[in-house]
Amino acid sequence: MRWKGRRESNNVEDRRGGGGVKAGGISILGLVVAFIAWKFFGVDPQLAYQATKQVSSAGASQEGAPQNMTPEQQESSAFVKTVLADTEDVWTPIFQQQGQKYVAPKLVMFSGGTSSGCGSAKSAMGPFYCPADQTVYVDTQFFKDMRTQMGISGEQNQTELSAQNEAGDFAQAYVIAHEVGHHIQNLLGISGQVQQARQSANEAQGNQLSVRLELQADCLAGVWANKNHQRTQFLDQGDIEEAMDAAEKIGDDYLQKQARGYAVPDSFTHGTSQQRMQWFNTGMKSGDINSCDTFKQ
Repeated sequence: MRWKGRRESNNVEDRRGGGGVKAGGISILGLVVAFIAWKFFGVDPQLAYQATKQVSSAGASQEGAPQNMTPEQQESSAFVKTVLADTEDVWTPIFQQQGQKYVAPKLVMFSGGTSSGCGSAKSAMGPFYCPADQTVYVDTQFFKDMRTQMGISGEQNQTELSAQNEAGDFAQAYVIAHEVGHHIQNLLGISGQVQQARQSANEAQGNQLSVRLELQADCLAGVWANKNHQRTQFLDQGDIEEAMDAAEKIGDDYLQKQARGYAVPDSFTHGTSQQRMQWFNTGMKSGDINSCDTFKQ
């Protein structure tokens, strides 16, 4: 993935200074993986709750702009800012074509823990979008966790990132684009409609609505990838495979089988591996936001 030399977004706040929450004993590693999977992709809330208790007891985070950033921090900051700028430069004209104004989200990079408009944010939650403050929250440690804990493959071909212990660069970009997809849904009123529908739904129906919302965000990430490649030719051979590998390994069925040996379809909140790969691919091939109506499928 070619990302260097393009515009960097001004909508990024870096709060990675001063350390942050440390997750105490490494003995909770398996539960932390389950919690990452639940918050970002949906697994077993009971597992997530157990992880939350242990992570929360580790202590409060320290915030602030990083002092004397390491080369790795500088690079990750530039990467995230560039990807976010790419989403801004793709979605702004798409909204203009529909007679609407695109209001870009903010993105907060943090380490360990921070505060958000949706409550406290912790590293173990994984990346998420908060509609209350229209902000994406990312602990960049997650990009390492994707590879070391979730088994998502590393770089498939070539990269401009120097870190060798992270998921592939386009897999990381896919994560950011997915969360920006939730911002798109918020701006278009889709998230609000789903939230309202959930109020009169039973648990299984509510989960199905969540699945459709998440799959749509995957499709919107694919639309972004298509349009951004037309604009910048940023994709290298192997990049799509990186995204497909990530989509497969964050499917509810895959994660639940990894966590407890079997899957419970009624509890799915993000979709199966096959569904997630399919909808990202739908957006990627079409480049058309209208192809992402997961609620009519």
